[in-house]
Amino acid sequence: MDYTRLGKTGLQVSRICLGCMSYGEPAKGTLTPGSHAWTLNEADSQPFLKQALDLGINFFDTANVYSRGASEEVLGKFLKANTRRENTVIATKVHGVMRDEPNGGGLSRKAILHEIDASLRRLQTDYVDLYQIHRWDPETPIEETLEALHDVVKAGKALYIGASSMYSWQFARALYLADLNGWTRFASMQNHYNLIYREEEREMMGLCEAEGIGVIPWSPLARGRLARPSNSENTKRLETDQFGKTMYAGTEEADRKVIDAVTALAEQKGVSQAALALAWMLTKPYVDSPIVGATKPHHLDDAVASLDIKLTPEEVQQLESAYIPHPVLGFK
Repeated sequence: MDYTRLGKTGLQVSRICLGCMSYGEPAKGTLTPGSHAWTLNEADSQPFLKQALDLGINFFDTANVYSRGASEEVLGKFLKANTRRENTVIATKVHGVMRDEPNGGGLSRKAILHEIDASLRRLQTDYVDLYQIHRWDPETPIEETLEALHDVVKAGKALYIGASSMYSWQFARALYLADLNGWTRFASMQNHYNLIYREEEREMMGLCEAEGIGVIPWSPLARGRLARPSNSENTKRLETDQFGKTMYAGTEEADRKVIDAVTALAEQKGVSQAALALAWMLTKPYVDSPIVGATKPHHLDDAVASLDIKLTPEEVQQLESAYIPHPVLGFK
């Protein structure tokens, strides 16, 4: 495993981050809020969490809203029983609706101060390494959110704070206001980025690179689309992933050309498509640690294998050349 510093902080994270959205409580019948048909229960999640530790992964990302807290519970219980707290970097997120009542979600001071304590209880830890806002909250002044996050850090409940998918102007404003008021600055950006969705290169990636912000992309394999030939039969996830279907609707033909390029180059180099797609991402100097989900053993093996794949500028161009502009996706 290779390690890097998260942005310009001193925090060292593995070059692969294990995303824990798939661990918690499987949806039953009508979808459980925050859960999915492919979500694994606690017993089925354990082998993947152990495999991650064995591979040297020290960076784990979850969110309060994943399986309405069950993901945090599964992760916290496993890490407490299997490793030392100082050896792990735990990231979680706040924003999603946790209770169907007023103040049950969002980024108000009330919501943040309640949800950090709830997350810490579920994770069985005194602090999280990285506390992230899951999305922008248009109903709450960003100043209120930033001051509350600053107080969370000063209380020792989080070491760093991060943000997730939003417009570049929103992120720039948040960084400016934090500096202006002496509040804790966002250290990371968790955004939607992969070979078939590269709109973040237009502004956000340049902003992050200029400001020393760590980038930890979500959906680096486009929810599995980049990990298999474009003519493959659908997996259970692709068939039931309604959010994913809306994200990549309307650009299928262009996306297929990119996926076909991945397939061809992967066959040429004798590597898996998933490893190749992640290796492409790791050529980008602004990317610190892609967030990879795993529900089969080879998912993590492929992710780690990406660290040993070296791409030439010509091969990078081969993978990128068929890309076309996409509608902005993932901010809601």
